Amino acid sequence: MPGRNFRNACVPIHNVHVGVQVRSEPVGLVRADAECAEWHVDVRVETVDGRFDFKGPAVHGSRGQRFLYLTWGDVNSAGGFAMFRRAKLMLDQIEPELIADALAGSRPLLATIDLTDGYGGPRCGRVGSPALTWAV
Repeated sequence: MPGRNFRNACVPIHNVHVGVQVRSEPVGLVRADAECAEWHVDVRVETVDGRFDFKGPAVHGSRGQRFLYLTWGDVNSAGGFAMFRRAKLMLDQIEPELIADALAGSRPLLATIDLTDGYGGPRCGRVGSPALTWAV
């Protein structure tokens, strides 16, 4: 985790948290100086035209380009959340064989993410390997 202090466009932020974006709201906020973060996200998988498609309140994007957001923000003393960056986890980049294995065994997929970028800040943008790995 990158820590609770960050400078965004030269503006200091002192209470950085990260959570999963469900619709337009952050859910399951975790302090950015925590040992680790864990979220359980409900994603349903359907087969459409021979390809996997993903549905659920935390799933964003159109068919063939679905993704999950991890949203970073500053939490104020009243508990308000001011988002300043997001990380995008592309679901269509998951190996289809891995998805099929998870479905066949009724097991969840597990994403492991390095939440700190190469500069020591909160990871943002599209996240891929090696910062993101998927497993059953």
